[in-house]
Amino acid sequence: MEFSPFVDVMGWARDDFHADIQVVTCGFHKEVVSTFRIPVIADKTIDEISIDDYDALAIPGGFGEYGFYEEAYSEEFLTLIRQFDEKNKIIATICVGALPVAKSGVLKNRKATTYHLGDGRYQKRLAEFGVEVINEPLVVDRNIITSYCPQTAPGVALKLLELLTSKEQMEMVKAAMGF
Repeated sequence: MEFSPFVDVMGWARDDFHADIQVVTCGFHKEVVSTFRIPVIADKTIDEISIDDYDALAIPGGFGEYGFYEEAYSEEFLTLIRQFDEKNKIIATICVGALPVAKSGVLKNRKATTYHLGDGRYQKRLAEFGVEVINEPLVVDRNIITSYCPQTAPGVALKLLELLTSKEQMEMVKAAMGF
């Protein structure tokens, strides 16, 4: 649910509206076992990524019990996040995908959100990284998009499309997809 909207929205934009957008999936291994044990074949592994080849980084959330934080908090991934931010490239996150961005340090003294239910424990964790937590579905602070639960995934993907293309392009895709 948090991965597929990026593929879907960008696919609609590319195939139906001729936007110059390519989606490249990436993982620490060619086969990524996602939440609920669904395997996904990644296009590239993290060591094959050169940030100069990309305009944005999209980070879906995940569950700790399925190993999300082991990879999301790895120094290799945190370095990749810092490199995207240093070049002012867009970083789009869904739900707890904001936590590795915060752990990398790039959200310090910036506005963001993350999963808001469960007594706000993930938002509290976000605040521990020096983030100004905004309890809203979608928060944009300069080049970083964060959101607070899986339901926001299509909105994040559409906002990313808008930032990569234009508001008009995004609105056309949004309408065509029935949003």
